[in-house]
Amino acid sequence: MLRPETKARARALQMLYAWEMNGEETAIGDAASGLARLTGPEPRVFDLAEALAKGIVDNVVAIDREAASAADNWRITRMAVIERNILRLGVHELREGSVPPKVAIDEAVRLAHWFGGTKAPAFINGVLDRVAHSLGRL
Repeated sequence: MLRPETKARARALQMLYAWEMNGEETAIGDAASGLARLTGPEPRVFDLAEALAKGIVDNVVAIDREAASAADNWRITRMAVIERNILRLGVHELREGSVPPKVAIDEAVRLAHWFGGTKAPAFINGVLDRVAHSLGRL
């Protein structure tokens, strides 16, 4: 059984994906309500997920800059949408400091295993490790 926080991260990733695919001018609340209709209501999970996604959207420029500086030879726009949004989740949690850095990285790697390509987990782990070190969290 998955912890509500883990489910919330997966839902936040889905919200971010929908937000990006529908055009970034779309409100994250619209993506959240559309996802809720598809997956059914889980108020605690959705509240956490929507707050997480909103925090990322509100700071996306700074988060992308942080991720891009840690990803050698990769522009954020060249990354696959899923991997880019997993990095955004991880960087946001590392910057926010609400969870231990190893938890933020492990959860992002788990999402990469579930939703990303075969090389995504190692890529996500490497980039987030560099971000954590640059922020002084590891």
